[in-house]
Amino acid sequence: MLDSAAQGVFVIAPTPFHSDGRIDDASTDRMTDFFREAGATGITVLGIMGEAPKLDAPEALAVASRVIRRAGSMPVIVGVSSPGFAAMRSLARSAMEAGAAGVMIAPPSHLRTDDQIVGYFSQAVEAIGEDIPFVLQDYPLLLSVVMTPQVIRRIVQDHPSCVMLKHEDWPGLEKISALRRFQADGSMRPISILTGNGALFLDFEMERGADGAMTGYAFPDMLVEVVRLARAGRRDAAHDLFDAHLPLIRYEQQQGIGLAVRKYVLMRRGIIASDAQRKPAGMLSPTARAEVDYLLARLAKLDQRAAKLAA
Repeated sequence: MLDSAAQGVFVIAPTPFHSDGRIDDASTDRMTDFFREAGATGITVLGIMGEAPKLDAPEALAVASRVIRRAGSMPVIVGVSSPGFAAMRSLARSAMEAGAAGVMIAPPSHLRTDDQIVGYFSQAVEAIGEDIPFVLQDYPLLLSVVMTPQVIRRIVQDHPSCVMLKHEDWPGLEKISALRRFQADGSMRPISILTGNGALFLDFEMERGADGAMTGYAFPDMLVEVVRLARAGRRDAAHDLFDAHLPLIRYEQQQGIGLAVRKYVLMRRGIIASDAQRKPAGMLSPTARAEVDYLLARLAKLDQRAAKLAA
């Protein structure tokens, strides 16, 4: 079961599709194996990057169950965010029965006040059950819900089953520091903090007190190494490795095509067979693909992982 001591890299997994929109089971297995071999601590499925809204309920559970079985002892977190609590409860309970370590819940975009946000998560916990550990997803840039450190503290203190924060605020370094101060002064119990945003700020997020990353950058093996170097106090080595990947990380951050870039690179690495997405989808133009290829060629001069690409 997921707990507040979790550290390392939980890779946000895309959902592999065939070009006709069918789920690609073989690529799902190969991807899961790769994440484990890359040294990831865990996997998160059915997140925003996993195209979860494009899956029907049976498909979502099937994808989660397949990754859980394939991952073995590696913990798997399942995104269960939904407009309604009935669907959230059904997927959460079914995923835990299938062997998930916990679930992730994002706030719906209509929440505005602090009390609305706190109240929503109280209802969500009531719906899924207090026995299920959950990850609080804080992604205001996409979800338009602003959670202050004080609101996060209220949710954490109100719900012992909240064991992890997926931190994706931007700018968000000061938020990490504020939460760790709450923990240090005893006003908030310890909680795991893993960061997202495509790892764009991972180098400094680790120095501010993050426990690792939960993101879908196409080189999770690099993220694993950066986290390891940072935790070992090897600051310059961590930054040097991170900086080598920063141009590609930045390119991935483009709204609308970020997932297309990630799937394309994963395909180039031989991890998934196709970079197909279910529609609606942002697609890469031939020029954009050429730009990604150029970035990969430059990266290969600094990191051998990028030199081992499928043709």
